[in-house]
Parts: sequence; C-alpha cells; structure tokens
Amino acid sequence: MTYKTIIEDDIDILVAGAGLGGTGAAFEARYWGKDKKIVIAEKANIDRSGAVAQGLYAINCYMGTRWGENNPEDHVRYARMDLMGMVREDLAFDMARHVDSSVHMFEDWGLPLMKNPKTGSYMREGRWQIMIHGESYKPIVAEAAKKSADKVFNRVCVTHLLMDDSKENRVAGAVGFNVRTGNYHVFKSKTVICGAGGASNIFKPRSVGEGAGRVWYAPWSSGSAYGLMIEAGAKMTQMENRIVLARFKDGYGPVGAYFLHLKTYTQNGVGEEYESKWFPALTEMVGKEYLDTEGQHLSHKPIPTCLRNHAFISEVNAGRGPIHMVTMEAFQDPHLEEIGWHNFLGMTVGQAVLWASTDVDPKYENPELTTSEPYVMGSHATGCGAWCSGPEDISPPEYYWGYNRMTTVEGLFGAGDAVGGTPHAFSSGSFTEGRLAAKAACKYIDDGKGEGIVVSDKQIADLKEKIYKPLETYRVYSNEVVGGSVNPNFINPKQGLDRLQKLMDEYCGGFGVNYMTNEKLLQIGLKKLKTLEEDMEKIAASDIHELLRAWELNHRVRTSESVFQHTLFRKETRWPGYYYRGDAMKLDDKNWHVLTVSHRDRKTGEYTMEKAPLYHLEDENKG
Repeated sequence: MTYKTIIEDDIDILVAGAGLGGTGAAFEARYWGKDKKIVIAEKANIDRSGAVAQGLYAINCYMGTRWGENNPEDHVRYARMDLMGMVREDLAFDMARHVDSSVHMFEDWGLPLMKNPKTGSYMREGRWQIMIHGESYKPIVAEAAKKSADKVFNRVCVTHLLMDDSKENRVAGAVGFNVRTGNYHVFKSKTVICGAGGASNIFKPRSVGEGAGRVWYAPWSSGSAYGLMIEAGAKMTQMENRIVLARFKDGYGPVGAYFLHLKTYTQNGVGEEYESKWFPALTEMVGKEYLDTEGQHLSHKPIPTCLRNHAFISEVNAGRGPIHMVTMEAFQDPHLEEIGWHNFLGMTVGQAVLWASTDVDPKYENPELTTSEPYVMGSHATGCGAWCSGPEDISPPEYYWGYNRMTTVEGLFGAGDAVGGTPHAFSSGSFTEGRLAAKAACKYIDDGKGEGIVVSDKQIADLKEKIYKPLETYRVYSNEVVGGSVNPNFINPKQGLDRLQKLMDEYCGGFGVNYMTNEKLLQIGLKKLKTLEEDMEKIAASDIHELLRAWELNHRVRTSESVFQHTLFRKETRWPGYYYRGDAMKLDDKNWHVLTVSHRDRKTGEYTMEKAPLYHLEDENKG
C-alpha cells in the first residue's frame, strides 16, 4: 500500500514530542517568535501525552522564592548530593531560577494548587514539592501550547531527524508517520526542539503477562528523544545513570507522598528498621562526602536516593524481606486515610485497583514495597540525555557553545528528558527547560543561523523507504509462518522487545541480577545487541500499529546501546542501588569525578567516549 506524503515546509521551530518539555517550548516560542512558524508533532494526542498524562498529585520542583522558602542555589546543592555529585550545575541552576514563574502560569491557566489558608503560600508535601489537584494538569498546559502553535500534528510518530545536505552537522527537520492513517509526514524546519521523552521498557519489567504495561515510568516513553538525537550524531552524557525506584509492589504506586505527607516509614519483614545498619559499610563504598561512619548524612540533607535503594536491596538479599511501608498507623486518621487513597486515584489508579483486587487494605495491613526495573531518563532523580550548551552568563567555556539547550548538532535543541545532567526537574522543570530552549532557538533563527538549509529529495525518499520497510517485509513473507508467530524470515516487534529486555536485564544490570554487571558482561551484552540490531533489519509489521511498535523498538535499541557504552566506560560504582559494577565496587572520585560524554558516528556507528570536567557553582564563584 502506498501512503500519502504530507510535506510541511518553511517551519521555523519544530517541536518533536508534546509532553511538558514540548508544550513549554511551543508556548515560549510564540512569545519570542511572534512571526515564526511553530509546528508540533506528537505521537499521541497533546491533551494526554507524556509522563503527566494520567495526572499528578504534586508538582515536584518549586523553589518558593517569593515566600523565602528556597533559592536556586539550594536546589543545585540538593540535586548534586542526590546524584552523588554528577550534575550539570549550570543547567540545573538555570532551570531552578525560572521554574517558579512556570508554576505561577499554571495556576493562572486554571490548575488548582493547594494553599495554606493562613499564609497564602502553596501547601508543601516536602521541601521541593507542592500539592495540586492535578488530574487535568496536562490538558490545561496543552491548551497554552495549542494556542501558541501554528499547527499541531497529533498521532504522528517522529522516527528520524532530517539533516542539512548543504552543511555538515546541522539539523533540517524531521520525518515520521501518522499512527492512524499511515501517511508519511515530512517537516522541513530551521530548528528542532526534541522533547520526545526518556525510556521505559528497555530493561525487563517486573510486571509480566497482562500486567506488562504496568510499569513506573510512562510505558509509551520509548527512548525516542535519545534514539532521534543519537542517530543524528548528537553527543550524549550520563547515559549510565539509570534510575531504580522504590515503589509499592506490582502497581508501582509512588511512595514519596506517603513518606512526606502521611509521615509513614519502612521496615523489614520482621518489623525492624533496617536502613541504618547498612550505612557504615556503605560509607566505605562511597566515602564520607555522602555518608559519615555513624550513618548520619552530612549537613542533615536527605540521603541520596540510590543509597536508600542500596539498603533496601541489601536487606532483602540478606533474607529479611519483604520491605513494608507502615501505613497502618497513619490510616487510623480518617483524613490521612482519605489522602492516601486520593494520592493514587489522582495519578496511579492501578495501585488502588490492585490493592482492592488482592484484598490489601493499608489501614489493616502494611503493603509491600519493591525496587523497580531501571529506567533511563533525564528529568527525574537521574540525568541521562544530550550534551547541551548552557546559558551564557553562568556556564564555563566547556559547557557553552552559543545557544542555551542546543545539542552538539547545530539547530537541534533539547527539553525535559532529552537534556543530560539536569535531574530533579520533573514536570515543571521540563516545561521550563522547553521555554529556555525555545527562547534560544528563536535567537538562533534571528541570528541567521538557520538560513540556506537544503533537504534533498533523495534523503526524504530514502527515509520513507526505511520507515515502511517492516510493512513490506511482512507482506512478502507473512505466508511463511511455521508455527504461531515464528517465521524464519523476520521477527515481530514483540519478539524484538523480549530479546532487548532480556539482554539488558542480564548483562546491563537489571533487577533479575540484582542490578549487578561487570566489564565482561557488558561486552557480551554489546555483542548480543549487535546481533539483535542485525536481525531488526528484518523486522516485520503486520499493520500501522505494529509499525509504530517497530520504530519504538528501534529507538529503545539505540538508547540501550548508549547505556551499555556509558556503563562500560565509567569504571566505578557511582550509584549503589541503581547499578553495581562488580569489578569496580567503590565510588572513585579520584578518577571519575567527571561527566561521561559519548558520540556515535552517524556513518559508521562507532562510539567515541570521553570524560568532561565537572564544575560546581561554588567553585566557579570562587574563581
């Protein structure tokens, strides 16, 4: 079947992905580029896409500077400590100094924020979290983006970035297909802001069978931000810094609100406090900068998330699991019980349904916790993503090349999960990052840097053939099935995903091996990944939906390759509780107090790895 080709030409700013990062980009682009053509391409529907799709019970990044609560420097120090030092502090500071204005806009647009009736300040759940009635969070924010854009293309999966045929290493737009009609979409653009999301489901999930979609991070987040940018030749950073979450078992319900608002706590299977017993040995592993020998965290700051995971994992491995959340005490208070249920009904309905269906009442039974499979993302408590330029006023020379949030590919900007080294941005920070990228993209265009772009008909035709090849493979060979879905001539997307998840779990430190890996395992994993990539040349799609799954898998595989390369390169265990290098079990600040940066050659596929200097804002200010 031949699908219609739809070409959008003369775009100034193409926003690829319309989660919070993309919506922020579209909104801000209109302010700075009143006469510019702004187009959004979104795989799902902008009203309910991205990680905020189901709603949120809190905005997790808000300074509260107007009430004297926190300042951006405080947030940078917090992010630095939680990430064991590995933060692009110029980018983190830049986001933090603007994020409050984004939240204030959300309120102006109609998002209900809970307030302290006495002070008028927003009601806090923790130091950085403010509470919201957030079921309609995404539709409210999406409305501002829709009003800002010239066109919004819903149901268009962006598969590849276009590259300028007249100038090396300059972006020229993107291509993709409509996941309902199959039409081929070509977007020719002077700049691209990539907000296509991080990666879930690259590691084997704990949920299986009919529960396979019940993972923690959005299951539709297929690593497209990374797959698109890596294929285009953008440098990446900190891709080894995957995250593992402590969550309510099987439903993946978040625990933060229970800890912070309901004042619950955890204990092991025999009712004991367990965390502190692991901290003395852990101090030997990571050093006193993060924990002292008595197990008390320095400066009374929160214990890094990964180290709390380490205590959890170690206690279970010692045979004293499962770990429980003590809810029975808090739920005796009817008000707190109601909040506990609302927390899930407002953002993780599956957890409430699971408890009800398995006869678990947290008022009378302390529910189990577990650690998740790893996820690769850049806006939660982790910092994977593209190596991007910072702002001119605070970035050191190594971190600045002209335009804020621009990747090492000219004209290609990032937002949200796409940007590396900026943890703890969450929804409001991702939106803010989109705003910063859009302002810089407008300046890039105003400076004349997007002129003279050429996209050849051959590039467009070659990509079209590549995108639809899985449909043709199925058409030619579908009659040669030998049993079930087994075919000697092709694999389908589900078979490819099963293979990817198995090898990532077993060789790159998934939950099935207690997050353990080493150099030998990583090298074997890379070899197996190469074989999978060769087999994916013969991936088949029986319809447009499977074609979508095939390209999501392509992006997941490209992301996974980067994760392997980075994990192999960093020869230390920087984040115990996220993953362990069994052949380098200690944190090594002497050799690895650096950021890792990778580059995949667009033509050869070969990786080049390097260390980038790690600067702290206090050091810069002293200088």
